[in-house]
Amino acid sequence: MRTWQVGDVMTRDVATVGEETPYRRIVDVLIRRGISAVPVIDGFRRVLGVVSEADLLHKIERAGHPDERRVFEGRRRRTAREKADALLARDLMTAPAVTTFPEASLPAAARMMDREDVKRLPVLDDLGRLVGIVTRSDLLRVHLRTDAEIREDVVQEVLRRVLAVRDGLVTVQVRDGAVTLDGRLDRRTAVELAGKLAAQVSGVVEVHSTIGYDVDDTTLVELDPGRVTPVA
Repeated sequence: MRTWQVGDVMTRDVATVGEETPYRRIVDVLIRRGISAVPVIDGFRRVLGVVSEADLLHKIERAGHPDERRVFEGRRRRTAREKADALLARDLMTAPAVTTFPEASLPAAARMMDREDVKRLPVLDDLGRLVGIVTRSDLLRVHLRTDAEIREDVVQEVLRRVLAVRDGLVTVQVRDGAVTLDGRLDRRTAVELAGKLAAQVSGVVEVHSTIGYDVDDTTLVELDPGRVTPVA
């Protein structure tokens, strides 16, 4: 069963700047492209860091209010002061950049964004070169799939291809991304697997299963090859 990956939703036409790009030019790129951050790359398209609106705002926040250096200055305050004085991308960027790969799953990318507290991830190929960028809104795009598309995946990929369920044994209804499964299968493990796999289909919000079963095979254990005995 195929699930969506970062490569399916990332933006491939990525606006970038170099280490020597000046502050004003970076602002122009962000405004012209309607984006909130831009990767800083070298001549081999390797990502050195990311300059975001937050990095650029330090200069505006401190305009006309120069900070005095303190003997015991915290890291955040020192970084803010340094970026307020910076004029080039190499001094403005946050580095190292938090990155991902096209083959990464969308849940994995979402967890990384949450863990690292970032809003976007530059996407790298096997050689570490920039090939795209994925944002929080890109990850949400999967939920724009139609109910018909989701149902087709559940029927074709989960029921027919993976579980080899004959047509008519299980009905599938999808409404606003919520999947409802009903019908009857021979084994309880098949019923549970159908629910778990349906939940992994891209765009599914939740799964409700009322599928019945004939045999509760979760109460069976294999004692020796070729023999299955009920647990007492």
